[in-house]
Amino acid sequence: MHRLDLDLDPYANDPGRWGASLATNVELLLGSLDAAGATSVAEVGAYAGDLTALLLRWAAGAGATVTAIDPAPKPPLEQLERDHDALTLVRATSHEALKTIDLPDAVILDGDHNYFTVAGELAIVAERAGDDPLPLLLFHDVGWPHGRRDLYEAPEAIPPEHRQPMQEGGGLFPGEPGIRPGGLPMKASAVREGGPRNGVLTAIEDFAAGRPDLRLAIIPAFFGLGIMWAHDAPYADALAELLDPWDRNPLLERLEANRVLHLASSHYQLVQAARWRERDWRKTELLRKLLISKSFSIGQLVSRLRQRGEPAFSKAELQDLVRETEQAS
Repeated sequence: MHRLDLDLDPYANDPGRWGASLATNVELLLGSLDAAGATSVAEVGAYAGDLTALLLRWAAGAGATVTAIDPAPKPPLEQLERDHDALTLVRATSHEALKTIDLPDAVILDGDHNYFTVAGELAIVAERAGDDPLPLLLFHDVGWPHGRRDLYEAPEAIPPEHRQPMQEGGGLFPGEPGIRPGGLPMKASAVREGGPRNGVLTAIEDFAAGRPDLRLAIIPAFFGLGIMWAHDAPYADALAELLDPWDRNPLLERLEANRVLHLASSHYQLVQAARWRERDWRKTELLRKLLISKSFSIGQLVSRLRQRGEPAFSKAELQDLVRETEQAS
């Protein structure tokens, strides 16, 4: 099985180190391509080229070609296109591109993570394959949070009747089927998890339900890797031998559940800390204004007269409070 090249950082475009790139699952992904004997791969949702760079390294040894599909590729991906003859970059949506490119040996679906998009991608691939075998199909985000909850990178591109009720910037938290303020922020996600026609895994399962000839393996790590192939594919036994120990592995399931809980909890704590810092800053600014105001001086004088000596509050006490607040933040 392949090992991740250490000089290629899967977190290069992931400053929060969420493990959001499919490159974090590259050992089993490239192992699956090898087991299937793939010589052509299409990657949907190439973004900045994290996985694309790894696919190109694999392709150089396998004599394969790579097609990267993204409607808005980032500069690193565009640079990869200039540097590698084995790479074809298609600047189009997945539905547009999959209708026009030569159908490859393997298709990696890691684009817009919602039921409408994934179901459409699978329908297009199946229609183009016709009576021929389906390509090897690989999927990202079949686990939490998008396995059972739609995400819309471009909501306007999804027909309204195919969109779940959604919320812009909604926070997601493991075990919370709704939206939790301070949870992991998403561009636009369904307000509720679960139910029909909601999520990546739901779309895949609905497609497979009409195809008893297909097997779906799920690797529950780094938001979930799915691999689908035909039972009678010439490489089926080799692929099963590779993936059987990992498929829905209960130890991996617990590790991933623990990982996403800590990921979401850490983000929530950072959000709460930022809110406290903002509150302290506002309090400090208010105290500073109060210290230089005439109203405070008058109030201090009135208090001194009523107390017949020391006032109930003093400028020195407020200055100490300002210093304490600044040090705490």
